[in-house]
Amino acid sequence: MIERAAGSGDVVSFGPFSLDPRRRLLLKDGAPVVVGARTLDTLIALVARSNEAISKRELMAVVWPDVTVEEGSLRVQIAALRKALGDGKGGARYITTLAGRGYCFVAPISRARDPPPEPAKAGSTKPALALPDKPSIAVLAFQNMSGDPEQEYFADGMVEEIITALSRIRWLFVIARNSSFTYKGQAIDVKQVGRELGVRYVLEGSVRKAGGRVRITPQLIDAISGMHIWADRFDGSPEDVFELQDKVAASVAGAIEPALQALETARSASRPTNDLTAYDLYLRAWHHTLSYDKGRIDQALDLLERAAALDPCYGPALALAAYCHQQLQISGWAKDREANRRTAIDLARRAVQVATDDPTVLGQAALVLGYFGEDINAALALIDRALALNPSSARAWYWSGVLRVYAGRVGLAIEHFNSSLHLSPRDPTRGRSLTGIGIAQFFDQRYDEAAAMLLASLQELPTYAPTYRFLASCYAHMGRLEEAREIVERLRAFTTGVLESFSYVRDSGHRELLLSGLRLAMGETT
Repeated sequence: MIERAAGSGDVVSFGPFSLDPRRRLLLKDGAPVVVGARTLDTLIALVARSNEAISKRELMAVVWPDVTVEEGSLRVQIAALRKALGDGKGGARYITTLAGRGYCFVAPISRARDPPPEPAKAGSTKPALALPDKPSIAVLAFQNMSGDPEQEYFADGMVEEIITALSRIRWLFVIARNSSFTYKGQAIDVKQVGRELGVRYVLEGSVRKAGGRVRITPQLIDAISGMHIWADRFDGSPEDVFELQDKVAASVAGAIEPALQALETARSASRPTNDLTAYDLYLRAWHHTLSYDKGRIDQALDLLERAAALDPCYGPALALAAYCHQQLQISGWAKDREANRRTAIDLARRAVQVATDDPTVLGQAALVLGYFGEDINAALALIDRALALNPSSARAWYWSGVLRVYAGRVGLAIEHFNSSLHLSPRDPTRGRSLTGIGIAQFFDQRYDEAAAMLLASLQELPTYAPTYRFLASCYAHMGRLEEAREIVERLRAFTTGVLESFSYVRDSGHRELLLSGLRLAMGETT
């Protein structure tokens, strides 16, 4: 049996790489390596049984536990993994292919446990503070590497913008500038900063000017373990200082939000079940909603009911529960569609009432209300308000793109999906934006582009019903009827809901385009 992680707290090192299965992080020489979620699952499974032959069937069962996929899907992940590791043509440095048998991870590895939180150092001038009851972060003054006093002002101003952008994430506790800037100009120990400010995460960075360009390099660190979580760099012209500051602040906040949510979800999953808050239950439910599997959506709803019992006015749980009911409807899993619709709308409205200034709640509620046929202009107003409250939210831009598709504004929808991908290219839900772009291109009758985008999204979300519906209709309009019918059969493998009214598509021409293609794909002549 393959474990989902190579040990509950083990950090595994091989060559220049280190793998932290619990935090789902792959680093090379301390810098994050960007790989897809399925690719990372494949690596974790291989490393868990290092130097053992693992059959393809076993690997597929752990990487896709809730859905049956073809062997080609595994080959795609192995190829992506070899590319990320620099394994070269044919591999064998890290991963060996065993003809007719499977794969084997062959590189020597070493394991190390995460270090426990350190006590305050003897002689420390500041006492250690307890961590707050939600994720906490301090943004330190960025180091000026240029020796130019003007860059000092630029760097300080940019950090202020980052603090402001992060403060818009309602579930994140952000230390004020006056506290975090007390460390400016000092040689710091990140763990000590975490203890003294009472934060789990620290963002630090540097600014360097060279050749008329400015390079900003931020990095996010776990102040408990000292581990690097995320790093990036941004280049720009110093001529428009404010525009560059805004761009970097938005990009940093957009990347950090999903990274921290994934870490907090993993942390919550390790807590005993008798010690859960409404926030913990929400995080566990959110993780289940990423799968688009009926069993896991049902589990999410159970967790969210428990969260609401602990805190009936917890807006994020209400909004996520409404979203779960929407997913049941979309995938054809709702036993009573009308009752499910009423429940979703009621939950969404309650969420808005108790969390009027939470951009995540507003955005998710807008998505649900827009889907279930409520006033589309009211839903658009809600999502616009969410974006005004947090313009760095990749998910809010995604939800906005979906609502623009519902409203028939496909050009603007594509812009908003691209904004989501730009802000958070590593978000585990990025496949939904790919689907959204494909749907918008389909309605714009750009069938070749739409088909390519929808196929790409299926690599990320292999059980997301809307992708199959639109791809089948797209193939039918392209005259590729055999492929269209094959897509319909694949859809029927996990849902009975192939055709529906598609009332959420407000443009009647768009709706008929989708329906006519689906009827052809299903073999109907009228």
